[in-house]
Amino acid sequence: MVTGGVVGDESAGELIWHAGRACDAGSCVEIAALRDLVMVRSTINPELTLTVTRAEWDQFLAGAKEGLFDYL
Repeated sequence: MVTGGVVGDESAGELIWHAGRACDAGSCVEIAALRDLVMVRSTINPELTLTVTRAEWDQFLAGAKEGLFDYL
């Protein structure tokens, strides 16, 4: 769990964050991985981070690839 920018023993600032290709004008979704966790944040408000397990992330990606979220 992320609290105050800290993930376990490592600072969230030490993570390598990745944005998708469709990132425009500083409004991007970024992800970072740490052991068996995946963190998701917005570049607009990077101090708020959602942390999910790799299994949850894999399920989300599979659903996105199947078009389950296309209505959003």
